Amino acid sequence: MSQESPLFSEIQQLATEQRNPRSAQIDTASVREILEIMNAEDQLVAEAVHTQLDQIEEAVGIIESAFRQGGRLFYAGAGTSGRLGILDASECPPTFGTKPDMVQGIIAGGLPAVFQSQEGAEDLEEGGRQALIEAGVRPLDVVCGIAASRRTPFVVGAVKYAKSLGCKTLFITCTPRSAFNLDVVDVPICAVVGPEVIMGSTRMKSGTAQKLILNMLTTASMIRLGKVYENMMVDLQMTNAKLVERSKRTVMTVTGLDYGAASNLLNEAGGHVKTALVIHLAGVSLKEALERLDRADGFVRLAVQNQSYSPS
Repeated sequence: MSQESPLFSEIQQLATEQRNPRSAQIDTASVREILEIMNAEDQLVAEAVHTQLDQIEEAVGIIESAFRQGGRLFYAGAGTSGRLGILDASECPPTFGTKPDMVQGIIAGGLPAVFQSQEGAEDLEEGGRQALIEAGVRPLDVVCGIAASRRTPFVVGAVKYAKSLGCKTLFITCTPRSAFNLDVVDVPICAVVGPEVIMGSTRMKSGTAQKLILNMLTTASMIRLGKVYENMMVDLQMTNAKLVERSKRTVMTVTGLDYGAASNLLNEAGGHVKTALVIHLAGVSLKEALERLDRADGFVRLAVQNQSYSPS
C-alpha cells in the first residue's frame, strides 16, 4: 500500500474539500430538488460574508488610503478566483471612471487562463512572484490574494513577494481563521461557507462569497473616493450607448430636467455627469464647477455646498 502524499493529506483536511451531507443524494434528485438544495446552500453565503465585515472594513480602509497616495489594487488568483478578480477589476473603469491600471487582476496562466483552464499554472509560488514583477507592483500598491483553499502556491507566492516589497496585503479565502497560517497577510478575510454542494467545486459557494467580497472592496472604496452621488454612479464613462443614456437619466433624476435639457447640460459639461450636476445644482459656470469639484476632491455634495474635502 503506497503512502499518501503530503499534498493529498493537506487537501483532504481543507474545509473547502469536505463532503456536504445535505447534498449527498443529489445524484438521485429531480431537477427541482437539485435546485432547492443549491439555493438553500447559497443562502448560507451571505451569512458567512457578514461574519467578515470587520475585516472587510479594515481592507477598504487600506485600499482607500493606497488609492489616495497613488497606489493601485492588484488581485492575484488562479482558476475561478483569478477570473473573479479580473472581472471585478475590468468593471471599475466603466462604472467608476477609473484608469485601467488602478485595479488589476492577475491570474495564474495569464490571459489564456481567463477563457480556458491552464492546469498546473497555479502550482509554483515563483509564478506568483514573477507575475507581480511583470506587472510592476510597487510598495504603495495593495495586493489581495484570492484562493478558496488559502493554499494555492501561485497566490501565496504573489502575496509573499508583495509583502517583501512593503505592500499592504489582503487575502480572501474560505478557510477558517483558526487555520489561516500565512503571516505575511495584513488582513485575512475568511468567509467560511461550508462544504460545497459538489465536493471541492469551489466555483459554487466559495466563488459566490469571493464575488460578494470583491464587490464590497471596490464599491466601498470608490464611494469613499467620491465616485457616487446619493446611490448613483457619477464618474461612469460614456463608452457605449447604454452608458450614454444612463448618464442622461442620472442627470434627469437629480435635476428634474427633461431629456433634451439633460442632454444639453451633459454636452456643456463635456459628458461628465459630476460636472453637469454641480453646474445645475449650484447654479455656477463650467469653470466654477470644475474648481469646486477639485476643492471637494470629486465629491458632488461638497462641491455643491462649496466645501473643501476633509478626510474623515
